[in-house]
Amino acid sequence: MSAPETGVFARAAGHEQILFSTDEPTGLRCIVAIHSTALGPALGGTRFHAYADESDALDDALALSQGMSYKAALAGLSLGGGKGVILGDPSVDKSVELLRAYGRAVQSLSGRYVTACDVGTYPQDMDVVAETCDHVTGRSVAGGGLGDSSVLTADGVLHGMRAAAQHVWGDPGLSGRRIGVAGVGKVGGHLVHGLVQAGAEVVVTDVDAAAVQRAVATHPQVTVVPDALELAAAPLDIYAPCALGGAIDDVVADLLQASVVCGGANNQLAHPEVGNRLHERGVVYAPDYCVNAGGLIQVAAERDGSGLDGARERAARIFDTTLRVLERALAEGVPPSVAADRTAEQRLAAATRPVA
Repeated sequence: MSAPETGVFARAAGHEQILFSTDEPTGLRCIVAIHSTALGPALGGTRFHAYADESDALDDALALSQGMSYKAALAGLSLGGGKGVILGDPSVDKSVELLRAYGRAVQSLSGRYVTACDVGTYPQDMDVVAETCDHVTGRSVAGGGLGDSSVLTADGVLHGMRAAAQHVWGDPGLSGRRIGVAGVGKVGGHLVHGLVQAGAEVVVTDVDAAAVQRAVATHPQVTVVPDALELAAAPLDIYAPCALGGAIDDVVADLLQASVVCGGANNQLAHPEVGNRLHERGVVYAPDYCVNAGGLIQVAAERDGSGLDGARERAARIFDTTLRVLERALAEGVPPSVAADRTAEQRLAAATRPVA
């Protein structure tokens, strides 16, 4: 038997297109992965991150772009899925000239990919990208956009949590629930605020001490633990991964004391078998791309002109979508991650054709 292929084409199976682009004067190295345009242009944020190597960057772009296709499909949006990644440390390498060069790279795709913010990029960065690109959303209010989408992302996660609570405990309320938030940056910080307002008992951790300090300064009643492993092993009702992907690996899946996993991070499961392990242990996983769709919903609303009120109204439907996914998982005897995939794949399969 021959060994499985490991080249770019094999790794990109199921994707429509991958763009590798460089700009020597600015040091730009970026990858744009377009997973699907069956439902519309591929919309997805730009992640600016210091990857260990180029292979990791490609893997991230591929996984995130597929996740965006599924997220848009599950949210009922007429959009496909894509993702841009810029290789580098944004605190050192980001510049106006580099962002303009990135805009030219995205512009070369002629609208098949629409970019927005992600880890390491902000609405003000999208304003700069828009100087050389027509296919940008997630812009600042001053730039004509709807501003920071992480607020609505956190709101969507709260809707998803309430749906999971309804499914598990028969009550959507979060008051008195002990909830651990791993990662209190943009989305996690807003999530902590919403949870405190909801009356939850909140425990937090983050590798960034400054982010923890900001969370505690705003909400001194939160409890801090040193790291994500200790948080996973703590007695919790809900565990919320809100940092980078792969947070739920085999070790964490076995350590978890929570009844529910529901957070804002993308691609939370390190590999598909982790979803099975959670299912076997009776831990209810609210699929990440189902509950964290609020940001995508907002940038889609910015793009189609439906505004922030329309985005909030659509994001509130994440409660019903999450509940349907969890109920389907129970009815079919499969992990919620499988039920969510099946639901998204059915919509994608019913789509007519890719965008020209």
